Amino acid sequence: MLIRSISGVRGLTDLDLTPQASIAYARALNFFYPKGVIICGRDSRPSGEEIQNEMTNEFIRLGRTVIDCGIVPTPTVQFMVHNTEAVGGFIVTASHNPIEWNGLKFLRSDSTFFHSEDCEKLFNLVDQNKDCESSIEPGIIWPEKNAIQKHVISCVSISCIDLNRIQKRKFKIVIDSVNGAGSNALPILLESLGCEVIELNCEPNGNFTRGTEPLPENLNDLSQMVVSHKADAGFAIDPDADRLALVDQTGQPLGEEYTLVIAADGYLKETQRIEKFVVNLSTSLALEKLAETYKSTVIRSAVGEINVVNKMNEVKSKMGGEGNGGVILRESHLGRDSMIAATMILNRMSLSNSTLGEIHASLPQFVIVKDKISIQGIDLDNIIRKVTLLFDNSTIDTTDGIKFTWDDRWVHLRKSNTEPIMRIYAEAPNHKQALELVAGIKKIL
Repeated sequence: MLIRSISGVRGLTDLDLTPQASIAYARALNFFYPKGVIICGRDSRPSGEEIQNEMTNEFIRLGRTVIDCGIVPTPTVQFMVHNTEAVGGFIVTASHNPIEWNGLKFLRSDSTFFHSEDCEKLFNLVDQNKDCESSIEPGIIWPEKNAIQKHVISCVSISCIDLNRIQKRKFKIVIDSVNGAGSNALPILLESLGCEVIELNCEPNGNFTRGTEPLPENLNDLSQMVVSHKADAGFAIDPDADRLALVDQTGQPLGEEYTLVIAADGYLKETQRIEKFVVNLSTSLALEKLAETYKSTVIRSAVGEINVVNKMNEVKSKMGGEGNGGVILRESHLGRDSMIAATMILNRMSLSNSTLGEIHASLPQFVIVKDKISIQGIDLDNIIRKVTLLFDNSTIDTTDGIKFTWDDRWVHLRKSNTEPIMRIYAEAPNHKQALELVAGIKKIL
């Protein structure tokens, strides 16, 4: 059975995301979208081509015009929808899931992911699986071979960077694309920014040779190559290239949380503006503390990219993101974008002669610990009551699960949307203190 959520659908390709299921989703999207062009793309999983073909063939039967971007980052499809008259789009990707998985992400005409009400409507249409007669005039597929180039041009043209200054530095960057959708895009972008690029896992064949997520434990090869090549930094992305993680010049992974913080630091230094940033409840305090030094503010939303985007629209924020390496810049499009993130990181590096490690060390320092517990057979309300009594000296936020916050630390409990577990995230100035927060909760269970 396909896993459905606000992030789209995911499933095993041999059991769940079958040709029949793919056709059902194409039919549902045909009913959902008004008349007009649909844009699509996919990550590098071998199963993606068949899924996309089944869907586009159904769209052709129904008289639709589909622009096919091929293997491209998820944010590239978002960028294309944002900058065309398309009525929406879809991406064939299972994000960071293993290769035997695939999935679908769905885009509105404004290039944002489907809202919860959109998902509910679409899933109802899928369940009905209504067929309709073939169009008298079949639709057409337009291959879009320049989507990456168009996205790159947009990235190097954003107003909050100094392209000439970046190019003059001739940074040496090792890029690990995990053989995913960004395998061609990120090297092209970095070369456009004047970088000497050393490629690692940059064949878009879906052979995820390391862990799919750009977590520190998956970046040993990248760290070694940064050191051996005397590179200025290492960049790592996930299979659909919406997240960016950093490795400094010593080979030390900086953690996904600091991608957004370093990008924001450069943004504030470059623009000299007071800004409102939007992040989710589980994103590091480091951005909040940084923003304070610039008289700027951080506003928090529920977890989930679309929730961050909706809050950005509500408060008219120009920049936001999530602590998983996701950077969202309104000027480009309203979605997490590793290419925008990479551009903004290089811009921050070009602002001084400091190394990436020194830039990171100059920022507020916090450590996040992530844990989870099974909630099968557990009275969740009772757990919440006990934890609330334990942390009665904190500020409490119930926007998404329950979060307890103090001046320099927090702990966040939220039920998973896809698994029978409760996630426990805690942050403090050091690892020991963050662990103590998690341990305090687990002790009373």
